[in-house]
Amino acid sequence: MRSPTNAILAAMAISDTFTGVTPLPVFVHFFSLENYHDFVEYHWCYIYRYLGELIPTIFHTASIWLTVTLALQRYVYICHTAAARRFCTIQNVIFATFIIYMLAILSQITRFFDFEFTPFPMFSFDSPNSTLVTCIERTSPWVNQNENLYFNLYFWFRAIFIHLVPCTILVVINSVLIWTLRTAQKRRMQLLKQNKKSESMKLKDSNCTTLMLVTVVGLFLLVELPLGIIMILHLVQNNFDIDIMSNETFKLLNLISNTFILLSYPLNFFIYCGMSRQFRETLMSMFDTIKTQNSRKRYASIPTDNGRTMAESTCRETVL
Repeated sequence: MRSPTNAILAAMAISDTFTGVTPLPVFVHFFSLENYHDFVEYHWCYIYRYLGELIPTIFHTASIWLTVTLALQRYVYICHTAAARRFCTIQNVIFATFIIYMLAILSQITRFFDFEFTPFPMFSFDSPNSTLVTCIERTSPWVNQNENLYFNLYFWFRAIFIHLVPCTILVVINSVLIWTLRTAQKRRMQLLKQNKKSESMKLKDSNCTTLMLVTVVGLFLLVELPLGIIMILHLVQNNFDIDIMSNETFKLLNLISNTFILLSYPLNFFIYCGMSRQFRETLMSMFDTIKTQNSRKRYASIPTDNGRTMAESTCRETVL
C-alpha cells in the first residue's frame, strides 16, 4: 500500500500515537499509582514538564500540519492531476514530513529553557516525620526581562499558526473537495449511462479515497476548532481585560477539548477500515499470512518417532 497519501497517513498515525503515549509514564506514576497525594519529587519535576506537556505538544503540532499536507496533496491530486505526478511523490512526502517535524520542534524549543526548577525540602504529606526534596518553579532570567512579551508572543503564535491558520486552510480545502466529489459523482453517473464501466470504477475508487480523507479532516476539525477558539478567547481575556469567563472554566473546557482530541485518534483506524476496501483487504491478508505461518510452524514442530517431525515422517513414508 505504498503511496504518497498512505505515507502521510502513516506519519499522522505515528504523531498521534506519540502524542498520547508520551505522557503515559507521568500519568501512571502520579495518578494510577496515586502519588499525587504528596509533593512532586525533584527528579520528577523535569520529567513531568517534558513528557506531560512539551514533547506531546511537538507531536501534536506535527500532526496538525501533516493533516494540512494531506488535504493539500489530495486537492492537487483532484484539481491539478498533471502537477500531482511531479510533486506528489513519496520522496517529497518524506521531505515534507521531516520539515514539518523540524518546524514543530523549533516552535516549541524555547519552552525547554524558559523555566528552571530549584530543589526545596518539604515535610511529606504521607509521612509527616520525614522530608522529601520537591521543587520550586521559576522562570529563567532571560525570560524575566520581558516575561509578558515572551508569553504573549508564544501563545499568540500557537493560536494563529498552530490552530487558526491550519483550521482555516482545512475548512477551505475540505469545502473544495466536497464540491469536487459532487461533480465527480455526476460524471460517474454519466459514464455508467455510456457503459464505460472501467472508467467509472476508477472514478469510484478515487471518490472513495477522497471521501475517506474528507472524513478524516472533518473529524480533525471537529475536535481541533474548539481548542483553538478556547485558546484565542483566553488570550483576548488576558490581553484586553475583557471578562469572558473564569480561569477555572477555561481550564475545564481546555481539559474537555484535549480529551476529545485524544479520543479521536483511534477513530481514524476505523474510518480506514470502513471506507477503504484496499485497507480492509490488505489488513485481512496480513492476518491470514501470520495465521498461515503460525500453522506451518506448529505443524513442522510436532515431534514423532526418532525425533523426526510429522512432516518429515510423512514425507519419508511416502517415499518408501
